[in-house]
Amino acid sequence: MKKLALKWELIGIAAISVLGSLLHFAFELSGELAPVGIFAAVNESIFEHLKLTYWPTLVYAACTYGILRKSASNFIIAKTVGVYVMPISIVVLFYTYTTITGTEILIVDILIFVVAVALGQLTSYKLLTMKRFPKSLHWMALVLLVALAVIYGIFTFYPPQEPFFQDPTSGTYGI
Repeated sequence: MKKLALKWELIGIAAISVLGSLLHFAFELSGELAPVGIFAAVNESIFEHLKLTYWPTLVYAACTYGILRKSASNFIIAKTVGVYVMPISIVVLFYTYTTITGTEILIVDILIFVVAVALGQLTSYKLLTMKRFPKSLHWMALVLLVALAVIYGIFTFYPPQEPFFQDPTSGTYGI
């Protein structure tokens, strides 16, 4: 079971990274269709880039659920914690390096994205292979997973007027 789960979580690092990278351009390529903005980055703000881990991770989890559900424990918890580790990692790593260097470096931003996805997937793997958690935690994880989707949707259209949500290139917020 552990080898199977590890294999799929490692494949997920590549799959999520590629899907997330494609979503970076999806809003613009769609002709800026508002519904696409729920899933794709609508500008260059830090917040908008966090969606690039969430939706691909959900898609990948849905694809692997049938493969892992019988042999893995805590599937929903593992995926929820993993999907929260990713944006937290991005924020911490991004603000740490930009504070130290005083600038943004595209290749570092891309590497941070991939590292964050890897951290999320490896955290997910660890939880998948642990003893089953109480059922109440599985329900709480599902609520937290849905809550993040709602947050991404609302803040895409109604972002707080804070630097975290501001596109540094245009000065705009959200759609």
